[in-house]
Amino acid sequence: MTREFVERHRKTPSALAFMPRAFLPSPGLPPGAALPRITQRWDGLHIDAGHLKAFCRATGLPEHGYAPIIYPHVIGFRLQMALLTHRAFPLPVWIALQIRNRLVQHRHLRVGERFDLETHIGTNRIVDKGTEIDLVSRLMHETNCCWESEVTYFFRGRFGSPADVSSAAAPDLAHAPVVDRFTIPSDGGWNFGVLTGDYNGIHWSNWYARRFGFRAAFPHPQRVAGICLGRLEGPQSEAQTLQIWIKGPLFYGSAVALSAATEPGGTRFGVCLESDHRFALSGQWRAGDAVQ
Repeated sequence: MTREFVERHRKTPSALAFMPRAFLPSPGLPPGAALPRITQRWDGLHIDAGHLKAFCRATGLPEHGYAPIIYPHVIGFRLQMALLTHRAFPLPVWIALQIRNRLVQHRHLRVGERFDLETHIGTNRIVDKGTEIDLVSRLMHETNCCWESEVTYFFRGRFGSPADVSSAAAPDLAHAPVVDRFTIPSDGGWNFGVLTGDYNGIHWSNWYARRFGFRAAFPHPQRVAGICLGRLEGPQSEAQTLQIWIKGPLFYGSAVALSAATEPGGTRFGVCLESDHRFALSGQWRAGDAVQ
């Protein structure tokens, strides 16, 4: 029988509560075993003007009095961290790699509004060299869903035979022109961790990042995505969808190139190091909120 756990938060989930759990032993996920049902709920989340301003300052996104489509993923990331460090979650958070985001906004989220946010484990797929686990979130205002997301994490290991399913493919950017060149900010890693609740050392300590095989520390992918969105012409409609594929790091202070191709209804984009033309992060940003 699948175990079920529900954890409720009536104020901002504290990293002091969930981060220490990351250091506890994980039970493991035997081949063929089902994931537990874990749900994290945050009642009374509100769009704070100061928090939103700090996010816009870190990314360069304009301030309109309402939240950009990626912002709920940032403020709600604490629920994902709380879920991935839950005592019943079978895999260690330190081996989790965030590889895809699908964010769907149904209407503007305005400063001062209060919502309820719920995050739970969705589907999982055994793939080559590991497993993919989806975390599904819904931001509710009373009985209306205003924003939702599906965030996919990859865990390396042996979990059984790969499933005969294909993951969503990144957009084709082979002929997308370079529309901007800039430098990734050289600081702010710890401060952005304050916004997300993710204090992973790979985002603020070169020494720590090198211990995990990276040449240096690098920004959270949500910050990189926000920086890209701030340099693109996005949909003008309230209803919009943003998909992101995360392939690798873009290090602090590095020179990067942003490519983009506009098409009916949206924009395909990707950003890469000037020294490596493989896209480290790519995405598709379009009008409309149909959930596939």
